[in-house]
Amino acid sequence: MQTAEHTLDTSHGPMRLYEALPDGEARGAVVVVQEAFGVNHHIEDVTRRVAEAGYHAVAPVYFHRAGGGTAEYGKMDEVMALYEGLSDEGVLVDTDAALDHLRAAGHTDEHIGVVGFCWGGRVTFLLAVERALGAAVGFYGGGIVQPGRFEAFPALIDRIADLKTPWLGLFGDEDAAIPVEDVEKLKAELQGAPTETEVVRYEDAEHGFHCDARPSYHEDSARDAWARTLDWFDRHL
Repeated sequence: MQTAEHTLDTSHGPMRLYEALPDGEARGAVVVVQEAFGVNHHIEDVTRRVAEAGYHAVAPVYFHRAGGGTAEYGKMDEVMALYEGLSDEGVLVDTDAALDHLRAAGHTDEHIGVVGFCWGGRVTFLLAVERALGAAVGFYGGGIVQPGRFEAFPALIDRIADLKTPWLGLFGDEDAAIPVEDVEKLKAELQGAPTETEVVRYEDAEHGFHCDARPSYHEDSARDAWARTLDWFDRHL
C-alpha cells in the first residue's frame, strides 16, 4: 500500500487530501468522510483499511476553511471552532474536488463510493441525494431526520425522493444523539426511495461504535458493520 498527502484547489480555497492506494490495480474508489473531529489518525486508518480492501481511498479535510486541524474526542468546544465557514454547499465543493482527483486517476462515478462516520454519516446521505455515485454508506449519521446542532446542516429526510446513489445506514440503538424512533422513521420513509437503500440497527451499540479510538467502540457491531460496508461496495461498485 502507498499513502500520500495532496493539496487540492477548490473554489473555497486549498484543501488537504489524505490518500491510500492499494497494492495492485484498484477495484474502484472510495471517499472517506471524517467524523466531527476531523481527519485524525483514526480516519486516516479507516482510509488505509479501505485501500486494503482493494479501493483507491481518499479522505478530504473539510475543515480547511477554519485552518484545518482536528479536535480531541469529547471536546466539543474545539469541534465548534473547526466548523467555521462550512455548509452543505462547501461540503459539495470539497467532495467534488476529491471526486475530480479520483476521476483524473481513471475512476468513473459508477465505480466511486463514499463512506462517512458521525457528521460524515449525514454527509453520505447528502451526497447520495446530490450526486449519482456507485454506493454510499453512513455510520451513525445524525441530522438526517432531525436538524443537528448546526443551522448550516438542515435535516434531509424530506429529500428521499431525490436519492440518486444506493445508501446503507448503520446505527446503534444506544446512540444518545440519534433516537431509535428517528432511525425507524428513516427506515420507513426509505421504502419509497427511487434507489436501493438499507438501514441496519445494532442493539448494544452507542454513537461512535466503529471507532476503536473511542470508549464507545463496540467490537462485534463494528466488525459486522464493516463487513456490510465492504459487501455494499462489492455489490454496487
